[in-house]
Amino acid sequence: MLPHPRRAPGEPAPVADPGEEQATDRPAAPGSAPAGAPSLAALGIAGISRRRVAWVGLTGAAVLIVVGFAGQAADAARATTRVVEELARNTAVAGQTEALRQELQLVTQERWVLQQARAYRLGSRAERPFALAPGATPLADDAPGSPARRLGADAPRSPLEGWLEVLFGPRD
Repeated sequence: MLPHPRRAPGEPAPVADPGEEQATDRPAAPGSAPAGAPSLAALGIAGISRRRVAWVGLTGAAVLIVVGFAGQAADAARATTRVVEELARNTAVAGQTEALRQELQLVTQERWVLQQARAYRLGSRAERPFALAPGATPLADDAPGSPARRLGADAPRSPLEGWLEVLFGPRD
């Protein structure tokens, strides 16, 4: 019989069920509670019920799904960034390839080859090779062939004329 909690004074004693008789002549199964001991099957262990265990399991599964999805989203973002970088790199390489093709077309022309040959003094006999000395001074502004001597070029002006134009406007 189960032990009963304390009774208040004047409360009648509990009546035992006739179906609660215990068989004392049978031996107890190994690992089971001894005869007459209370059953612990209905009690939760340390406040953990099946419902709480299920909620913890479902929450853990949800966290794993979210973490897995976040990892895949991060991988997709990295792949997208890499695709953009590769497209930019391909565009740059295509530009370099086109520039090299144009340079190849230029250097295979006969006039380019003849000009480079002149650097090694392989030009015609009528040509006079020349070179500027490393410390040579620059040409004067009004030297033959300079922009100041070309047709339609502005005549050189003095600094005073420049200031007068700034202050009073151009001469008409």
